[in-house]
Amino acid sequence: MDLIESRRDQPSEHSYTVTLLAGGIDRIGEKVSEEAAELVSAAAMLDGSEPRREEVIYEAADLIYHLFVLLGFSRVRLHEVSAELQSRFGTSGLEEKASRKQQP
Repeated sequence: MDLIESRRDQPSEHSYTVTLLAGGIDRIGEKVSEEAAELVSAAAMLDGSEPRREEVIYEAADLIYHLFVLLGFSRVRLHEVSAELQSRFGTSGLEEKASRKQQP
């Protein structure tokens, strides 16, 4: 995340990260969606073989990187996401989802 924030705050030439950030949320969101679909596709073909497993790892890394870019663009720190996840431990996913519907 530090590198992504550095690229955001001090853009350098020839940086894919800088190009993504310059494209704004539409471009970043497009890449997150694309990488998520590629990961799901790779996982759907997973048959226990090493090449398929490596493809899932590769696509997961792509998705995580693009998610980090989205967070950096949005000025959301990873520790904030981690804290949100931590706050959900001990709460049933169904209860958490129901509580969101009650909020205005």
